[in-house]
Amino acid sequence: MAKAKVVKEVKKPKVVKAKIEKVKEKKVSPKVEKVESKIEKVIPTVVNVEVKKVVDTEGLPSLKEMLEAGVHFGHSVKRRNPRMDEYVYAIKNGVQIFDLFKTRECLADACTYVSERVGAGEEILLVGTKGQAADTIKAEAERMGVAFITTHWVGGLFTNWEQIKTRVDKLIDMKKKFELGEYKKYTKKEQVLLKKDMDRLERMYGGLVGLKGLPKLVFIVDPTREITAMREATHRGIPVVAIVDSNGDPRGIVRVIPGNDDALKSVVMLVTAVTKAVEKGLKANKEKKV
Repeated sequence: MAKAKVVKEVKKPKVVKAKIEKVKEKKVSPKVEKVESKIEKVIPTVVNVEVKKVVDTEGLPSLKEMLEAGVHFGHSVKRRNPRMDEYVYAIKNGVQIFDLFKTRECLADACTYVSERVGAGEEILLVGTKGQAADTIKAEAERMGVAFITTHWVGGLFTNWEQIKTRVDKLIDMKKKFELGEYKKYTKKEQVLLKKDMDRLERMYGGLVGLKGLPKLVFIVDPTREITAMREATHRGIPVVAIVDSNGDPRGIVRVIPGNDDALKSVVMLVTAVTKAVEKGLKANKEKKV
């Protein structure tokens, strides 16, 4: 009997198809954050830079000379004016002491200012009726031919110049007549009276003879004493340069020269420095006209 062929069926392996999912590529775009530039309010910053003024100190007294002359001595603290404190260095034995570095710098600045104004052809009036200043101012003013007042301030000189000018003209006329001998026709008594009248006018207005009109600049020694001159100058808008002590008021003064206005050596030193500036200006103005 024939053996039956056993055919073994071999099952084919199932092909498992892997389910491949298509990975969708996500389009990744870089995230750009919108940055708004916010401009805040700009606040300007002011930087205070102190620029030291360059002043010409040539020909001025040295610090040592000023110290020896007593320029640094002010008044007692009891008489101080707070507005002058910026020029004070210290207080010794109840007396205020000026900072001579500042005094010299202010003096240089004032002298430059004076020489420039006078050099531009502006007339200046020198005022100093206190004994410490009178002789020096009169001598220097007469030498240079500039106007001055050294006896007492003539009230209304600036505010009533037209009237004052008539008296100055009268003095000029009388002096001329005396020189020409026109008064000899009068009796001796009349001549004596005329001479007295002329001398009185000379004391009051002698320093104003060369003044053509209102001065454009005034130099004052001790504005506290010459308060009327200060007020009239301020009223008429005339610039004032002055030597001011620690008890003085610097308001209304365009160039303050802080220093001792009582000691003779101090006053003479400061006044001489200013009159040299006047002379320098006169010389410069004369050269312009040539």
